[in-house]
Amino acid sequence: MLRWQIAIQEYRGNMTIVHKAGNIHKSADELSRWALANTPDKPSYVPLEAEPQIPIEESHKQDKNFHILNSLLDKDCKYKSLVNALDEVWKNSYSEGRFHLFDGIIYHRTKHSCVMKFCSIFPINTILHECHDSIYSGHLSEDRTLEKVKNCAWWPSWRNETIEYCHTCDRCQKENRSTGKKFGLMIHIKEPKFPWEVVHMDWVTELPPSGDKGYNACLVIVDRYRKSSIFLPCHKDDTCMDTALILWSIILYSISPQTDGLAERMIQTLEDMIRRVCAYGLKFKDSYGLSHDWFTLIPALELAYKTSVHSSTGQTLAMLEKGWNPRLPADTLRKYFIDIHPTASRFKIILDKVKHHAKQSMNDAFEYAKQKWDKSHKVPDFKIGDLGLVSTLNFNNIKCPNKLTDSYVGPFVIVAPHGTNAVHVELSGELENKHPTFKVSLIKPYQPAEKELFPLRNPTPFNLPTVEQNKDKKINKVIKERRLRGKNKREYL
Repeated sequence: MLRWQIAIQEYRGNMTIVHKAGNIHKSADELSRWALANTPDKPSYVPLEAEPQIPIEESHKQDKNFHILNSLLDKDCKYKSLVNALDEVWKNSYSEGRFHLFDGIIYHRTKHSCVMKFCSIFPINTILHECHDSIYSGHLSEDRTLEKVKNCAWWPSWRNETIEYCHTCDRCQKENRSTGKKFGLMIHIKEPKFPWEVVHMDWVTELPPSGDKGYNACLVIVDRYRKSSIFLPCHKDDTCMDTALILWSIILYSISPQTDGLAERMIQTLEDMIRRVCAYGLKFKDSYGLSHDWFTLIPALELAYKTSVHSSTGQTLAMLEKGWNPRLPADTLRKYFIDIHPTASRFKIILDKVKHHAKQSMNDAFEYAKQKWDKSHKVPDFKIGDLGLVSTLNFNNIKCPNKLTDSYVGPFVIVAPHGTNAVHVELSGELENKHPTFKVSLIKPYQPAEKELFPLRNPTPFNLPTVEQNKDKKINKVIKERRLRGKNKREYL
């Protein structure tokens, strides 16, 4: 207004201000109507609801400490000896002058805040729910929940009950990912005493068809004693009912007790060799000049692996198996190549020394690996009858997006341990058809909430959205194929 007066100041001698009336307001709205009294003789009468009972005041009336404090905080109180009737926690707070009475409600004062005091368990649970479980609190950490509770309420054991409320939260236990050390220390597998006593096997799949029979997979068998391996071409859909059931339910189940990864490491080595030399095949070159004829390269790759020095044993696999290394094309370049086979009398001595050295080297390699592994793992403390949550890391039949899927499901009862690094759990609901044995790194202890302490808390129902598994169908013929532009993906018709 002042700016407007300053702006028109120079024109005040030559201007005239005239009032011009506007239109008459004919249609009255809600704000311009006269409010009628809400009495029974009026047609718009609405009976008023009864005055609600405040839970805080009701809880105060049922607590003996409140009546004593109400008398002690009165200005005209003449019985100061009533303080001895208070509980120990209340007595200490009263002696420190932390209680104040305003409008019939007792407040507890700290350094910079003054909050209401609660006595009944139901208002306490309501405060805990609003400070942790509600959508405005977001199931945040224990420290953040303590800060919220500290600024709105107080009761004698508020800190311990808030911490227990956060630790026993069903949603937080299922959603929070496990941090820190994982369960399961490295265990030394009993070493075999002679070759091929213990073998490791696994399959390399998703390979392009190769050979006359169209092999699309490779079976890898590894001898644990000498680390010698055999690569057998096969088909991905090869079936043998009796053997497949045993391997699937005991050995090759994807979340069975974890092994030392010998066969998996051999598969990785084989895949690297195939990837590097597959382009040098002799047949079946595609439009890009690459060859997928890995079947003809398997014997040469097996020979290359057996004539290379292994990091665990410090010797070549051929030397451990036969006591001598076969000649390779590179050996013909040596000018002074010694082609003398050791005598029979010295052969066993040399072979025994090599095996002893290899065994000692494997023990040293295991001790080094165990030291590194145990730094990030700890001993599991699961017992029979304990409740545990199962990780959904290996559940590939969940239709919910990965970002919204719970990290753990359950809780389930632990029925029996399998060794020290696996447990058998009693699955229920949608997971009844899954294998009940899990390694301990996929299990997390579950802490149930006490019903008497937190009566308003109800655990979320176990409901895992799964997708029905479609039966595998065999493709009879590929009519046409195409490669998506800008993507390493092919589509088949």
